Amino acid sequence: MKLYETVRHADAPTHHTPADVTFAGVDLRYPTGTLALSEVDLELSRGEFVAVLGASGCGKSTLLRLAAGLEAPTAGTVAVGPESTGVIFQSPTLLPWRSVRANVELSARLRGVGRAERRARVEAAIEAVGLTEFAAGLPGELSGGMRMRVSLARALALRPELMLLDEPFGALDDLTRLRMQEELLRLHTAHGFTALFVTHSVSEAVFLASRIVVMSPRPGRIVRIVDNPAAHPRTPGFRHEPGFHERVREVGTALNGVS
Repeated sequence: MKLYETVRHADAPTHHTPADVTFAGVDLRYPTGTLALSEVDLELSRGEFVAVLGASGCGKSTLLRLAAGLEAPTAGTVAVGPESTGVIFQSPTLLPWRSVRANVELSARLRGVGRAERRARVEAAIEAVGLTEFAAGLPGELSGGMRMRVSLARALALRPELMLLDEPFGALDDLTRLRMQEELLRLHTAHGFTALFVTHSVSEAVFLASRIVVMSPRPGRIVRIVDNPAAHPRTPGFRHEPGFHERVREVGTALNGVS
């Protein structure tokens, strides 16, 4: 039985590289009896950027928690190939008494990365997100966008092969959000990690992702996957191209059809 429709365009890329993440027949039912996910089948190819869209409560964040190992399915399997995973949530969750450098270092330190290697990774990650001159500052001295950059740097310091992002830009103002989308794509191009990105924004998903997964209301099922064939890296000008607006309409129509 075909559970969802995959919309493939003539110029869309094919996905034959090894899968980094595989959801196979996944259900998740909470102890309360609530069925959060039902019959989810999805593969993420190595280096791919996949966005997940759906109504609040449809299980988008649950997919990320399964991939991160924070939840276990009640049926089916979740297989994650990469050993190194970075997780970024909507809130940067920084320790206010630790400097930017110390916050970025924390995850690598907890993972047991040696001091010299940790120091090199931290400085490289801070430089990658453009915060070198703020490395000694405290989170309270930074803007919302800069705090999210610290969160990105903290994940990058783990040298992740897989990045799981749960609405990381949802609390930012529109202009900062657009800039952070561009920053994330730059980092994705530079580091080549596989990305699973949850968002409520159709335009954000279309700007970032090579495939867009549309989920039904709870219990969350994949009802459509739309390929987005525009090549990476994408410039801000992509938002003004006809292909961008065509995909926004297509994904928006898919969402309206399951709401």
